[in-house]
Amino acid sequence: RLELRALEDVNVRADTPPAWLRERIAASLTGLAAYPDGRAARAAVAARHGVPAERVLLTAGAAEAFVLLARALPARRPVVVHPQFTEPEAALRDAGHAVDRVLLREADGFRLDPAVVPEDADLVVVGNPTNPTSVLHPAAALAGLARPGRTLVVDEAFMDAVPGERETLAGRTDVPGLVVLRSLTKTWGLAGLRIGYVLAAPETVAALERAQPLWPVSTPALVAAQA
Repeated sequence: RLELRALEDVNVRADTPPAWLRERIAASLTGLAAYPDGRAARAAVAARHGVPAERVLLTAGAAEAFVLLARALPARRPVVVHPQFTEPEAALRDAGHAVDRVLLREADGFRLDPAVVPEDADLVVVGNPTNPTSVLHPAAALAGLARPGRTLVVDEAFMDAVPGERETLAGRTDVPGLVVLRSLTKTWGLAGLRIGYVLAAPETVAALERAQPLWPVSTPALVAAQA
């Protein structure tokens, strides 16, 4: 299980960024007169996962990504796998979607059986590792949820706390409809800075980017992502 501290409603591993990261963020403040330029941070994330930059979208935390997905992607039957962070379902409902739930059983250790996800679900959201149960689902089981015409959203906000990031799907380009969400706020104590990113097919990234406001990620957050 992940070792996390609860700061009000925030699950983080530390209550402040490390000194070297605070120094990088502080140094960025001299550049606040210019609009944010996310190209270097986007390239850094792409290099981190071995994907082209057009498969990366930087967001104001993973929470913004949930809203973008709910507003920008068509979905006739979205399904959220629970237990799960509440924001993905809330964002879908706020965008007018009727959301179905797949409830994993405590008796099964909250393990996912892909067969319980309805075949006609065209948007599936699942956390890995899952908040709040800390269950780490096998990557193969999650990849098995992919279908033609289905968007598979895997919330990996806590994956960088897993040794070796085993079972991650980040960087996979062979899974159709895959969207991986990452947060940089948990491990690095940056919840107040709001920085995360999406990894997806270029056409999905483009659709989400069109739904974003201009300059959604601040210069300090971009510097933190690059660092």
